[in-house]
Amino acid sequence: MAQSTATATQAATQSTPGAVFAHLRTRCDELRRQFEANPPTPAAACAFEKELKAALDEAGRSLLEQTFNRLEPADKEQVAPRVRYHKQTYRRNKRTRTQVMTTFGPITLRSWLYLCDEDGEPGLHPLHLGLGIGAGTATPALLGRVARMAVDHTQAEVRAWLRREHGLVWSNTRLRAALRCFRRGLMPFVPALQQARLLLWLQQAEQSRGRHRPVLAVGRDGIMLPMRSGCYEEGSTATVSVYDRRRRRLGTVYLGQMPQTKQVALSQALTGLLEGVLRAYTGPVPRLAYVTDKGSAPEDYYRRVLQAMRHPRDGKPLVWEWVLDFYHVCVYLGHMAEALFGTQTAAQAAWLARMRRWLLERPHGAAQVARSAMQLLGRRTMSKAQRESFWKAYRYLRRHARWMDYAGYRRRGLPIGSGVTEAACKTVFTQRFKRSGMRWERESGQVILDLRVALLSGVWDEACARDLATRVLPEPLGAPKVSAQRGSRQAARPANPCLAA
Repeated sequence: MAQSTATATQAATQSTPGAVFAHLRTRCDELRRQFEANPPTPAAACAFEKELKAALDEAGRSLLEQTFNRLEPADKEQVAPRVRYHKQTYRRNKRTRTQVMTTFGPITLRSWLYLCDEDGEPGLHPLHLGLGIGAGTATPALLGRVARMAVDHTQAEVRAWLRREHGLVWSNTRLRAALRCFRRGLMPFVPALQQARLLLWLQQAEQSRGRHRPVLAVGRDGIMLPMRSGCYEEGSTATVSVYDRRRRRLGTVYLGQMPQTKQVALSQALTGLLEGVLRAYTGPVPRLAYVTDKGSAPEDYYRRVLQAMRHPRDGKPLVWEWVLDFYHVCVYLGHMAEALFGTQTAAQAAWLARMRRWLLERPHGAAQVARSAMQLLGRRTMSKAQRESFWKAYRYLRRHARWMDYAGYRRRGLPIGSGVTEAACKTVFTQRFKRSGMRWERESGQVILDLRVALLSGVWDEACARDLATRVLPEPLGAPKVSAQRGSRQAARPANPCLAA
């Protein structure tokens, strides 16, 4: 049944749009009568719905093919003899046939090929550029759907979905090329859109009610990724969040980078985003918080970049408060408690709970916790391993106490936990990059990572729209010859923006 429908509609493809609609109506009436002729059953209803969708999809494919093929005249003399594109001039050559992939399935597109005047340069199809066809032969609507699927699904899952939903058979190579093409168009707009979202949240935070100043909070962290080389290497992610006067988080934008020495690219992207926001924001400077654990990369970024950062507009120094993640510090408190009282004892749990309260609520809480631990040290007999664990935790507490003023942070409305950044490691990386058996190359992994960052930051749709709206189209050079006999028919249809003089 489905095969006969496709054959009949393919015949209608060569006629007019009206014939496609007439055939579609006839087919839909036929399916409806067949369904109504028998008592309704779940199986019959399911079959009716599937056949109806197949008929609609095939009609859409035929109509799309007809419409696209009518955009250029078949007569060579009626198209522009030359076009200019990206400072190159191209001359009209011949009309070719290409199979183009669409959301309705493959269609055959006939378009004029133009050859570059400069030897060795590839030719172009102005109609393809006018329709936004990318990755060789895919429409923008299909590329967008494929990229969106690839954000959350593996190559095999995306290819199976393409075959099942769109009747398209793609190789891994073709899929990767399509994703690279989509990402090239999307990513130039993502930083500016992320900046715009942060500016909007800062304005909302400034207008909110509460006793605290708005907060611009930055976090960064790393996560080990399985690489194709067979080893694990550290990828990195960063978050920028805005909190209002009641300490409520209004939103977060995300950055991500595949493994790289010293995380240079992530640091540059993060610094550019922060400077862009501070330069564009005209309200009072918010509190600036840097909330991380005590890794080498976060510490290096704080000392090398944030401590030296000045306001982009007036050059005044900016005060970034480095907040060590409270829950990360509590892990070290747990090690001290286990060394002093043993594992899973009532005394250990009671002391740990009391120290957590001191650290959270008391001024100079870290110093008081360290003093309590030293008073208990002489009364306990510990093994060598317990003593090493105790001193490691104690030295960590004393060395980094200046960044553990949690009572002061809370009083000033700053976040004290890096949960947003920890969650980013899961949402940006783990859910997609650490599935069973996965191994990654840096280049292909960065493509998927950039797409995930755009989606999680909430700028996907707007970046896609800006990409399509700002694409450069070929400029026709010279007027096509239009005979008086055909002039009326050509005037009846809209002119092709790529080829009309």
